[in-house]
Amino acid sequence: MDTSPTSLFDSYEQDFQQIVSSIRDKLEGDAKGDVAEQRKAALRRVEMELDEADEMVSQMEIEIQGIPQSLRPSYQSRIRSAKADLQRYKKQSKDLHAQAARSDLLSRPGMGGLPSSDDPYGPSSDRTRLLAGTALLEDGSRRLMDSQRVALETEEQGADILRSLRGQREQIQNARDTLSRADTSIGRASGTLKRMIRRWI
Repeated sequence: MDTSPTSLFDSYEQDFQQIVSSIRDKLEGDAKGDVAEQRKAALRRVEMELDEADEMVSQMEIEIQGIPQSLRPSYQSRIRSAKADLQRYKKQSKDLHAQAARSDLLSRPGMGGLPSSDDPYGPSSDRTRLLAGTALLEDGSRRLMDSQRVALETEEQGADILRSLRGQREQIQNARDTLSRADTSIGRASGTLKRMIRRWI
């Protein structure tokens, strides 16, 4: 199995594309369906697959660090494209979540009718449901924002780890260079000693 950075990058990118294709199929299919339970199940699966796609992008960012500088720009462009696709599907998922919440709210008993002329704001119970629905939507938005914040924090931590690994790799390389110079010096000294011994003999 080829474990070079370019090969691993290609493998993670292929996994990413497969996950994104599955996400797209769900967002354009069951997530827009008329059956509420199917919509909810599809959106739950989409959320899980979005997390998987995020992980694939993170792995691609790790592998690009080992790719030669001359090849890196094209791979960086592919990462930017993957991130753009991911953000687009995250937004589409968020919009469908909001639509599903509104649909569920309006489908509840007493929520679909128009208010009477005697009470332009509708029954008190309806107002309560509307307020509860608004609170539910706001809570969903807050959860999505929290998830995005956690994702950004995770990305920053990953970048710190990559910087640390680069530093360690440089230290290892410096140690190898030092050992190589020491081996050369030892070899020269050994040759000198052998010549001196031969002269004495």
